[in-house]
Amino acid sequence: MLKPIPVALSTSSVYPERTPDAFEMAARLGYDGVEIMVYTDPVSQSGDALARLMDYHQIPVLAVHTPTLLLTQLVWGREPWGKLLKAKELAERLGAKTVVVHPPFRWQRDYVRGFEEGMNRIAQETDVTFAVENMFPIRAGTTEVSGYAPHWDPVKLDVPSVTLDLSHTAASGSDAMAMANEVSGRLAHIHLADGNGAVPGQPGLVPDEHLVPGRGRQPCAELLRGLAATGYQGVIVAEVNTRRAASRAERLGDLAETLAFARDHLSAVTTA
Repeated sequence: MLKPIPVALSTSSVYPERTPDAFEMAARLGYDGVEIMVYTDPVSQSGDALARLMDYHQIPVLAVHTPTLLLTQLVWGREPWGKLLKAKELAERLGAKTVVVHPPFRWQRDYVRGFEEGMNRIAQETDVTFAVENMFPIRAGTTEVSGYAPHWDPVKLDVPSVTLDLSHTAASGSDAMAMANEVSGRLAHIHLADGNGAVPGQPGLVPDEHLVPGRGRQPCAELLRGLAATGYQGVIVAEVNTRRAASRAERLGDLAETLAFARDHLSAVTTA
């Protein structure tokens, strides 16, 4: 029997609740670990505070997401490589094996020029895996504008490891299964969520929804079964949007449903 693939909870999935709440919910629901979204919450930036949460809840940190969102541009300073160094140090401090990285914003010109070479260099310098996440352009009708360079699609980037986000494949109109197959041995990390993508005949911006898997149109079940069948060595991370939950009970219900979805489709293969 293949070794079960761990399913972790992104701390972003409990927002607007905070990092300690994510640990408590992950432990209560039976997740195998957490991914830390580093943002303005001071706890998310502190190795000591996170280590105490790990000890208290007896749940590991399996990945760290660098503060590369527009809203976290000032977290850990403005210098992009400095952020990656801090993320590596935090991952090593906590025993996490993966750091999630977004491609550079187009206006970060020096970072863009050295990004691919830098990612390959880092891979030779640390045992922590830096996995570049697929993003998406802004689309409205036939108009497309990308804020990322060298590209939003890691299939087109010379980087050693990739994070595949299924909400982002919906927003970009990408074929998630084709993308997973194209990155093949570089696929190191999964953000499990769902999305509907563009709706034919309905012009407008395509949203990045991060729905509970099974509530959108992405091949979440097919991907999970394929990963289990092929001996995928990474982590599945639930990264769903529960901001509109009317109560903590509703939020817990969404997170429990996401975990059950992942485990059901992974175990359909691992126990065969």
